[in-house]
Amino acid sequence: MNQFSYVRPANQQAAIDAITRDSAARFIAGGTNLLDLMKNGVLAPERLVDINRLPLKNIALNNNILHIGALALNSEVAAHPLVKTHHPLLSQALLAGASQQLRNMATTGGNMMQRTRCSYFYDITMPCNKRTPGSGCSAIGGINRMHAIFGASDQCIAVHPSDMCVALTALDATVLVAGPKGNRSIPFGEFHRLPGNTPDKDNNLSKGELITGIEIPNSPFTKNIYYLKVRDRASYAFALVSVAAALDISNNTIRGARLAMGGVAHKPWRLHEAEKTLIGKTPTADNFRIAATVATQSARTYPHNAFKVPMAQNSIVTALQKAAAV
Repeated sequence: MNQFSYVRPANQQAAIDAITRDSAARFIAGGTNLLDLMKNGVLAPERLVDINRLPLKNIALNNNILHIGALALNSEVAAHPLVKTHHPLLSQALLAGASQQLRNMATTGGNMMQRTRCSYFYDITMPCNKRTPGSGCSAIGGINRMHAIFGASDQCIAVHPSDMCVALTALDATVLVAGPKGNRSIPFGEFHRLPGNTPDKDNNLSKGELITGIEIPNSPFTKNIYYLKVRDRASYAFALVSVAAALDISNNTIRGARLAMGGVAHKPWRLHEAEKTLIGKTPTADNFRIAATVATQSARTYPHNAFKVPMAQNSIVTALQKAAAV
């Protein structure tokens, strides 16, 4: 492993200053992804800026908005009464992710910042535009079973691995950040990026910016919700396809719907058009199948992942059925 220095700032501004001054520095909190990247030689930061002293662990409800600090642990968020009451979809998604040990270390902000689990990204002997821009994408002509069916480019077909982020996309969360130019808010759906011509850029954070928390507005999606994760084994595996489904049902009519998918794109994938097809309809299998068909109209497959289209359709129908049945 390369040599690196380690600092532990006592306040937020000092942490931001430390990152801003050093182009090779990285924030570290739980380290559940960053340390893997360092051990595999994918990243070699010259300085780690430990932010665990910062007061960013709070979970509170104010003015019908749930605030979750960036350093709140995934296990704490999943079990918190406010989350389970107001946004149970988020709790379900978190419990579907990783293992209990990792959830006890992983933070909300770190979960958002994790990199793809594409095997070619982790293999430093293989070309990867995400790791080394301009070197090529080994996955396009390689084993691409786990890869994207939406929003990919000829530069990268990797997928975002987070379960938590799929739920936050469906719940219209907002990301709070602080940086050298002050504070700003980013709609969650605009936080992560599609690969385009710059697959090395996972998100829209600017240099020196620090995630301080997320906010989720209250919504009617507290009862008829379900998070479905389809994977190769029952635990500690990343999704082939996942679906966050939430319905607002009144008098057997769908008044509102939220759908998002994981394991299918470079960012959590919101299904806006499929949501629209459900509004005003009854919660039936036939209507769910129509929504699933609409959701996958833009899918583009590769030699090893064509199975993801019917899997995505079936998963959407199943998730909606389970949500409606609650």
